[in-house]
Amino acid sequence: MASKVAGKVVICGVGLIGGSFALALKAALGERCPRIAGMGRTRAPLEQALRIGVIDEIATDWASALDGADLVLLGMPVGQMAPVMRAMAPHLGPGAIVTDGGSTKSDVVAAARAAFGTKIGQFVPGHPIAGAEKSGVAAATADLYRGRRVVLTPLPENPAADVNAVRAVWKICGAKVSVLAPEEHDRVFAAVSHLPHLLAFALVHEFAGRDNADQLFGFAAGGFRDFTRIASSHPEMWRDICIANRRALIAELDAYMAELMRTRVLLAAADGAGLEAMFTSARARRDAWLESLLPSGE
Repeated sequence: MASKVAGKVVICGVGLIGGSFALALKAALGERCPRIAGMGRTRAPLEQALRIGVIDEIATDWASALDGADLVLLGMPVGQMAPVMRAMAPHLGPGAIVTDGGSTKSDVVAAARAAFGTKIGQFVPGHPIAGAEKSGVAAATADLYRGRRVVLTPLPENPAADVNAVRAVWKICGAKVSVLAPEEHDRVFAAVSHLPHLLAFALVHEFAGRDNADQLFGFAAGGFRDFTRIASSHPEMWRDICIANRRALIAELDAYMAELMRTRVLLAAADGAGLEAMFTSARARRDAWLESLLPSGE
């Protein structure tokens, strides 16, 4: 591990993201792993994390948590970032690097600038693209990030050494690291992540409100399960993501609604050729994408 983050790691929000980060470091580094302290809103999840070996100690306040800390990972939902940053800022020493696992970046960067002020260079924004439909520390796994992508959105104030240190830590966890500007990140993930989650939640919610909901869910099978898998994701986290990135998400939702209307026109006209052409194009593009995800040689 990079020398700047070799001594103590603090994870605030020891759930799926933070817990998996801790387990990945422990699995990769063994006895060389830094001591990992956990913080959070409530005591019970931290005690569970300590009991099952995800963290090594529970920090009760930021002064003690940041004492000797080399790296801090903020793993809570994006809606909680601002107050947490304000609370930790007075205790943030010059040697510590702060990063995060938030799914939106422009709002998190704005919160960090407001909270950290002249210390903003110590904050290296990040986003691990490795969530799951289940949440909480019990869902954390050491291999969550293996082969998955982590996006860093460095700031002009970040020292190159700090960005490299955060990159190195994620690589230790098994991740592939990419770099985007915060605004570009939010536009991209509004399309490929936030919109699919919104659609899955909306479809299940619409079915659940019907008079024959029990009948529908009783007959639902693989297709419905696959399409709606991510509707089992953490509601609070996705509420915060959708609100934080609502401008980009609304643009993507409008584009999708326009595509649905084009599809409706084909269906209403019984335009089998048009539907088949659209389905064929979509399948080909998805198959090409899936093939691109395979390791070379497979």
